[in-house]
Amino acid sequence: MSLDVHDIGGAPVIIGAGVAGLMTALHLAPEPVVLLSNAGLGTGACSELAQGGLAASVGGEDSPELHLCDTLAAGDGLCDVTTVRRTVRAAPEAIRTLERFGVAFDRRADGALRLGLEAAHSQRRIVHAAGDATGRELVRALIAAARRTASITILENVEARRLVVEDGAIIAVVAAGCTGAIALPTRRAVLATGGIGGLFSDTTNPPGSCGQGLALAACAGAEFADLEFVQFHPTALEGPRRPMPLVSEAVRGEGAVLVDEHGERFLAETPGGELAPRDVVARAVWHQLAAGRRVFLDARQCLGLRFDKRFPAIADLCRQAGIDPATDPIPVRPAAHYHMGGVAVDAAGRSSIEGLWACGEVACTGLHGANRLASNSLIEAAVTASWVAESVADVSHTRRPRVCSAFVPRRPDASGIRPIVSAALGIIRDGETLRDGVATLLPIAAHDGAASDPALVALMIAIAALRREESRGSHCRSDFPGRDADARQSRLTLPSAIQTAVALSWRAPMRSTLT
Repeated sequence: MSLDVHDIGGAPVIIGAGVAGLMTALHLAPEPVVLLSNAGLGTGACSELAQGGLAASVGGEDSPELHLCDTLAAGDGLCDVTTVRRTVRAAPEAIRTLERFGVAFDRRADGALRLGLEAAHSQRRIVHAAGDATGRELVRALIAAARRTASITILENVEARRLVVEDGAIIAVVAAGCTGAIALPTRRAVLATGGIGGLFSDTTNPPGSCGQGLALAACAGAEFADLEFVQFHPTALEGPRRPMPLVSEAVRGEGAVLVDEHGERFLAETPGGELAPRDVVARAVWHQLAAGRRVFLDARQCLGLRFDKRFPAIADLCRQAGIDPATDPIPVRPAAHYHMGGVAVDAAGRSSIEGLWACGEVACTGLHGANRLASNSLIEAAVTASWVAESVADVSHTRRPRVCSAFVPRRPDASGIRPIVSAALGIIRDGETLRDGVATLLPIAAHDGAASDPALVALMIAIAALRREESRGSHCRSDFPGRDADARQSRLTLPSAIQTAVALSWRAPMRSTLT
C-alpha cells in the first residue's frame, strides 16, 4: 500500500482525543499540534462515559496529605509515592485550569464546589459536572476549547496504526482514514488512547477501547509496567447493552447498599462496606454471582424519589432497562472498567522510546498502584497532560519529511477474542486458565489479521498475570491467594512476552504426553 506523506512541519502528533489528548493539545498551544481522533470528536472515548468526577482536596477539612494516604491505601503497596504526592498537590489547580477551559462544575447555593464521596475516600472530595455526566461535560468543554485554538489541527476518523521507529527514536506516525493511509513525519508522538475494556465481554468501555495505544507502543519496542492490574467496576447495570451502563460509585457514596436476591446485605461485615476499595467490592459481588445469586444496588431508602434529581443520567439508563431506581433495586454485576498498567513512563510522561510520550489511562505513572482509587483517573489525565505538554515542548525537533514503510495493519477488531480474554483475565484468575489463554492468543497475535493487535495486547497482559504469583489489589490468583511481603512493579516488553508465550506453548504438548 502506498502512503500519502503529509508534511506537518515536525509538529507533535497526539493520538487520542479524550481528556488526556485534548488537554495535552491545549497545554501545548500556541505550538502547532496534530490531534488524531479515531472517531468523530466527542464519540468513542472512555472519557465521555465517565459518571464519576475528579478527586481533588478542595474541601475545607481536606488536604493533599489525606488524598495521598487514601490513594496509597487503595494502591495496595504498589503506588509510586513521589508521583502520588506530586499529583494530589497539583489536583486543585487542575480543577481551576479546567474551569478556565470552560468546564462548569457543580456548585452549591453558596457558590462552593459540590463535593461527593466515593469508595475508599476519607473525605468528600469528588468534583462533579452536570451531576452524573462529568465526562460528557469535560469532553464538551475541551472540544469547544480545542476547536477555538488555531494551533490545533484535528483529524477526525483517522486511526493511528503504527509508529515508525529509526535508531530507537520515533520518526513518523502511520495512520488510516476514510481516504486511505497517511504518514505523518514527526519526532514527537503522544499516546492518549485510553484503556483496554473493549477486550472483555462485560465492560463499561466502548468496544473500540481495545488497547490500540499499547499495541502501537509494543510494536515500537516500548517497555510496559503492571499490565496485569485490570480494575473491574463492581456496579455495572446488568443487561444486554454494551458498553454496560455504569451505576456510579457516587450512588453508594449517598448510602445505597448491595443486596442479594433475598434483600440480604452481604457487605455488612466488610470493613468499609459498600465503600470498601473497588477490588474488594467487585470480588464480593463476583462470589455472589458465582454462587448463582443475583445482586442489586438498593437506593430506595437513602435516595428514593430524590434519585432522579441527584443522578438524572443513571435514572434515565435504568428506565431504559425497565427499572425505576426510586422504587426498584438496580440489578448490577462487575465489568472491566480501568487499566492500572500501561506504557512505563517517567515523571514527564516519557516512554523508553525516544520521542514517545504517554498520557492518561494508556500510561502507567505509578499513581494507581494495584488498584485505582475512585475518581483518580480523570484528575490524573488532567494533571499529567500539563507535564507531558511541557516535556514535549522542551524537545527540539527537525523537519524531515520522508517516505515510510508501506505496511498498514488492518483496523483492530477484538470481538473474536473477548471470550478468551474474559475467561483468562477475569476477577479471579488461575495459572492453568492463564496458560490456556496464552496458548490460544499467541497464534492470533502472530497472524496478520484484524484481531492481531488486540490479541497481542491481551497476550502481554496474560503473561504479566502469570508472572505475578501473588494476589494484590485487582490481581487475584486463586492458586496464589497470599500477598508477597515485598511489593514489586512488573516490567515487560513485547519480545520478552512473546518469548515466554512461545516457551509455554512449546512445553504444553510435552506436559500432555507425560500425563
